[in-house]
Amino acid sequence: MSTRRGVPSRDGPAGPDMDQVIFRSDTVLSEIHLLLPNTRHLMTRLNDVGQPVFVSRYKILKDFEESKPGDSAASATNADEKEEEAVGRGGGGEEEERESREECRSECGVSVDEDGDLDVVRRPRDSAPLERGVEGRDMICPIILTQGDGAPSEGEEDPGEEEECCGDVIRIEHTMATPLEDVGKQVWRGAFLLADFILSQPMLFRGATVLELGAGTGITSVVAATLAKTVYCTDVGQDLLSMCERNVTLNRHLLDSAGGQVKVRSLDWLGDDFSTETGAEFSWTEEEVADLHDNTTLLIGADVCYDEELTNGMFRTLYRITSNLRHPSAVYISIEKRLNFTLRHMDISCEAYDHFRRCLDDLRDMDDGKTKFTVEPVPAQFPQRFHYERIEQLELWKITASPL
Repeated sequence: MSTRRGVPSRDGPAGPDMDQVIFRSDTVLSEIHLLLPNTRHLMTRLNDVGQPVFVSRYKILKDFEESKPGDSAASATNADEKEEEAVGRGGGGEEEERESREECRSECGVSVDEDGDLDVVRRPRDSAPLERGVEGRDMICPIILTQGDGAPSEGEEDPGEEEECCGDVIRIEHTMATPLEDVGKQVWRGAFLLADFILSQPMLFRGATVLELGAGTGITSVVAATLAKTVYCTDVGQDLLSMCERNVTLNRHLLDSAGGQVKVRSLDWLGDDFSTETGAEFSWTEEEVADLHDNTTLLIGADVCYDEELTNGMFRTLYRITSNLRHPSAVYISIEKRLNFTLRHMDISCEAYDHFRRCLDDLRDMDDGKTKFTVEPVPAQFPQRFHYERIEQLELWKITASPL
């Protein structure tokens, strides 16, 4: 997910004092961090604008342990289906029904009560009184703003990293609750959907030159580089690009074994395409710009269309780049359709998604005499290789750019 130019989300002077961290009321939190709590979500430092920075590990699932869409719900549904099937085979007697339920429980690995309903284990309450003398309340132990014991500071290695940083673990530095203009510093479901697709298409990405637009934390670029020859990981903003660079370093164990490389570069959709300012960090060299135009065949973007101005800028940039590539190219964009009730429409809608679809239609209908664009959805029928909820509002779109 790309970001706008960030503004500080912390009041007061910058510094490492966690007691001074103040989140604004208009912050947003990715469902990846909200719904999948992780004991490795431990704060390691404050970034240049005073936001807490965390390092999390995301395991790439093997074929035999793939996480299916809606794992929890699917397990419960399968339990019900197996139970009904078993009862149907048993002839309807109470004894056979009980045996069928027992069989269902053992086969499905879920706990159901005597009526066949999902048996939810309640969280135990702490009977000890709290420090303030208030009894009967749950003990709340937040870790989101806690410097965890043993959490590595900048430049230090995490204990146990040697055994955990193997070929199926990606380490990503990220923030959590941020204002809208800094959401690119979080990890989003769209990045995992696109990463799933990349891993499901090794022949398509192997040895390719790939350009990622609005890379955010860079997690999708890292995944792509396990197959591709070169990945240009682009976004805008010094702090965000520094985070991308750090994430590339954190996952060197994956890239070195695969032979791919990630080049973190600045690409401002609302400004110049490629900044070649000499000596500027994250600027392009003339050789890199030439390599991009001569060899790029794949462009990717994960959850980058959540704001109309940015979406317009992204499609303009997409058009300019694909129109100047030497080879035909394919663009894969993941997007999450976030539905909200709005007073403007007095109905549930998603204006950002609707605008994205209009931009797709405009690109498809464009007749400039140079490039023909075709647009099609990609069914999300490929395996799920990361732990996240693959909801039906997650979509993947393919744009094919063919020179006339």
